[in-house]
Amino acid sequence: MDTNLRRRAVVRDDSVTPSETPTTPSREESPAKPGNKVKIVHHHPKARKRRNTAIFLLGSLFGIIIAGFFAKSNNLIDFPEIGELSMDSLFDVLPAGLVKDMRDLVKGERDYAQSYDAFSVGLKARSEGLTAHHPIVMIPGVISTGLESWGTSNISRPYFRKRLWGSWSMMRALVMEKEVWKKHIMLDKQTGLDPPGIKLRAAQGFDATDFFITGYWIWNKILENLASLGYDPTNSYTAAYDWRLAYPNLEVRDQYFTRLKCYIEMAVQAQNKKVILTSHSMGSQVVFYFFHWVASPNGGKGGDDWVERHIDGWINISGCMLGAVKDVTAILSGEMRDTAQLNSFAVYGLEKFLSKEERAEIFRAMPGMSSMLPIGGSAIWGDLNGAPDDQPDQIDSFGSFLNFRSDQNFSVPDRNFTVDDAMEYLFNTTEDWYQDQVKGSYSQGVAHTAAEVEANEKDARKWINPLETRLPLAPSLKIYCFYGVGKPTERAYYYRSPEPSFLTKLNMTIDTGLTQGEVDHGVIMGEGDGTVNLMSTGYMCNKGWNIKRYNPAGVKVTVVEMPHEPERFNPRGGPNTADHVDILGRQNLNELILKVAAGSGDTIRDHVVSNIREYAEKVKIYEEESWLDKLLSPSYSQGS
Repeated sequence: MDTNLRRRAVVRDDSVTPSETPTTPSREESPAKPGNKVKIVHHHPKARKRRNTAIFLLGSLFGIIIAGFFAKSNNLIDFPEIGELSMDSLFDVLPAGLVKDMRDLVKGERDYAQSYDAFSVGLKARSEGLTAHHPIVMIPGVISTGLESWGTSNISRPYFRKRLWGSWSMMRALVMEKEVWKKHIMLDKQTGLDPPGIKLRAAQGFDATDFFITGYWIWNKILENLASLGYDPTNSYTAAYDWRLAYPNLEVRDQYFTRLKCYIEMAVQAQNKKVILTSHSMGSQVVFYFFHWVASPNGGKGGDDWVERHIDGWINISGCMLGAVKDVTAILSGEMRDTAQLNSFAVYGLEKFLSKEERAEIFRAMPGMSSMLPIGGSAIWGDLNGAPDDQPDQIDSFGSFLNFRSDQNFSVPDRNFTVDDAMEYLFNTTEDWYQDQVKGSYSQGVAHTAAEVEANEKDARKWINPLETRLPLAPSLKIYCFYGVGKPTERAYYYRSPEPSFLTKLNMTIDTGLTQGEVDHGVIMGEGDGTVNLMSTGYMCNKGWNIKRYNPAGVKVTVVEMPHEPERFNPRGGPNTADHVDILGRQNLNELILKVAAGSGDTIRDHVVSNIREYAEKVKIYEEESWLDKLLSPSYSQGS
């Protein structure tokens, strides 16, 4: 039985024959609604898709839980934390085909792990003369930082020093004591800090980031290869953080940026060499924020030359520098493609564990997640007249971000939403505490002049936004942008009102009943690494930081794009995957990281295989001297 689950988790076949290519619906067949947006250019077969079983946010929790159950029953992996659960009762109700698929998936992961030469990349680099040179600091993303309980109240004592994010303790708590887990994982809605009686903290050390759960590696491959070059805890460090917190509160509660600054200064003093920062995903936003904080008289008080004196290079891996559009839907309705495209059985199970409304509530009570709301508005993401990453044969534009079918029996807005419209709608329909937390911590705008950029250095809300602030005044700093391309990534959606609406407080939900043309269960795909859109990973690296006001010191930026070429039957994609998380195990990414750490980063050359530079030229952000001319030109006025 070849289920949807197997197709998503294990297999992806990019070969498309004419008979497999989806047909384009006619205008008469398209959903009747303003904008008539249905088709995009990316043609991928409906069958045999490889879907990552990793968790981005909480959308895939149900699948991980089931995988854990099956693995335990088959003695593949030991999961002591969920011993109380009965496998027999579970197998009685699950389809036999689904059970077999999940067992095959876990067995494939085990077989691959056993055959993997863990230290091969590092040993090869060492044989070529590379050795540990720069101290290295690693700043992880979301799922790769475990959160453990340090509370001693009655509700927390059973979980003392247990991870409630990033372990099987989390799974057990979610299944057995969901309300207790929610109370721990959600921050106080008014303060954005710990709720009364609850104390959750980021796990520290390499154990915080190497594995998410037993057998599911994150940074472990990188750590293995760094060790082969001579790295150990004396010259490498993992700067884990509580990703739930708004960035200002990372310093308020945990003194995170002060500790990071002190460690870097100590490393430079002890080894007399500048540091390499290596970040992934959300961690790249944290690094960018840190650059501003450490120099600011209102932050680290290091001065504008601190980065120049302490940081040799920044390796930016899959950085969501301009956010991710899936963050909007996660916060708006607790959904994303991972949940929208589940089969009916999985949807039933997921809704039993965490309903859409619960997921939206959890995401909103984690203000750090909202740092990844899309940045740049219509200039980056387009409007109803077009988007920079539109394809030549698209019927309509990606700029129409949230779409609504007017011919259905739903109460929906009378027009489609751009990203700007969706953000406004999100803030108008969420609670005051959420708006206060997000608007008080972040900004998603664009600064068009150098004067604006300099003024924004004094405004901490702007520090995550590379379109409103500049790179450090560090002319010898080197930035390496390494990110994946070629994996379909959420770009736009169809939405409708909930049904029945009296059972939920949500105002709208993804229109999962719509599968037509390139609309798959209400989701429309664009380009990226499966999680973060190409416009976010690629624009600043290829164009934005070539604009003088955003890079006044002329920091050198090197870009290496990595095409997604997964092995067909490898559950994590193999050595050439470019998936957002699995890329951390990619062979040539590890090779490049070792080169930079060993002081040979100058041998790396640009390698761009996507159309990002073409898209970047269509973005309506210009050098300052030409901005007024562009603004006043008839063609710009007609296209705005």
